[in-house]
Amino acid sequence: MSRTALEGVRVLDMTHVQSGPSATQLLAWLGADVVKVEAPGGDVTRRQLRDVPDADSLYFTMLNCNKRSITLNTKTERGQEILTALIRGADVMVENFAPGAVERMGFSWERIREINPRIVYASIKGFGDGPYTAFKAYEVVAQAMGGSMATTGFQDGPPLATGAQIGDSGTGIHAVAGILAALLQREKSGRGQRVNVAMQHAVLNLCRVKLRDQQRLAHGPLAEYPNDDFTDEVPRSGNASGGGQPGWAVKCAPGGPNDYVYVIVQPQGWQPISELIGRPELAGDPEWATPEARLPKLAKMFQLIEEWTSTLPKWQVLQQLNRHNIPCGPILSPKEIIEDESLAANDMIVEVEHPERGTFTTVGNPLKLSDSPTTITTPPLLGQHNEDIYIGELGLGDEELRLLRSGGVI
Repeated sequence: MSRTALEGVRVLDMTHVQSGPSATQLLAWLGADVVKVEAPGGDVTRRQLRDVPDADSLYFTMLNCNKRSITLNTKTERGQEILTALIRGADVMVENFAPGAVERMGFSWERIREINPRIVYASIKGFGDGPYTAFKAYEVVAQAMGGSMATTGFQDGPPLATGAQIGDSGTGIHAVAGILAALLQREKSGRGQRVNVAMQHAVLNLCRVKLRDQQRLAHGPLAEYPNDDFTDEVPRSGNASGGGQPGWAVKCAPGGPNDYVYVIVQPQGWQPISELIGRPELAGDPEWATPEARLPKLAKMFQLIEEWTSTLPKWQVLQQLNRHNIPCGPILSPKEIIEDESLAANDMIVEVEHPERGTFTTVGNPLKLSDSPTTITTPPLLGQHNEDIYIGELGLGDEELRLLRSGGVI
């Protein structure tokens, strides 16, 4: 039985920064042989946000585990010949260059398909066809134009970005879904195909509930929102749950920046909550007893809950709420997440050895396949696998490799 789901799948990784590398790293975690093709200077993130001098940054290492690295100057004639050979031997090619960049190298989709009719060629761009096509896209630009920022924050404040990388890594996950579907279809058709994913589109897909609420506004105010006033646009709604059951982040002792627990109040949870907060009479009070009665008073309801939670540490609040099967979760900081033993036990917080940095902490594979366990391996140094691939797999000689180096091709 195969040890990995994508064993035997060769991925030509021509990506950089985050959206592309997040996709190809996930493919590598699933068992694909991912060959990262870098310009001789390397992925720019190797040097960005460095915390250890002269070592690859965490920005790079946390997005490029389980890959191999080769260098190649695709602007040279010999570099293009080598890239052609690499494409010929690949199952998947992924790129996230600016629009038109790969075509200017001489590798249009038509040319790539001619070289290898079975290849799945995935492109990640900022936007689809239209007036935004040539815009430069970054994480928060995608959040801004995909519907996230306009609906994040509080009613009287500015639009806010989320700390989750929904524009970059969120798009990478969408790309992986498209690549896997194309590989599955290839099993039936024998042909590869083009996969296009835009960052704006991926963020929009993650914001569908706000499009739902935009349409609901036509029939009146959104009662489950904490807002006092409504226009013809979905407002920012603070920490409201955005679903059918009201929720909010309530303060806990001792009052630090992350001393909060997020609480969902389901209909069946109101009686135990009213007892926990010391107001058992509210369970039978017609003014509070039903979800319909509480809906106009959500701010007051969570104020009452917070008067109780603010006297206890968040872990005690969590324990007491869970004892009554009330949905809740503590706000966990990055520091707490790194130190969370359960996440480490689930291989979601992983320690990886690196030849330049020593040990660093990274996120593990969130996709758990029973027959395909993932082992996170160290990201490659720049050009670490040039000899393995150029000599061992493409059959180039030692002397040619030396000339390629001296000529700036690798």
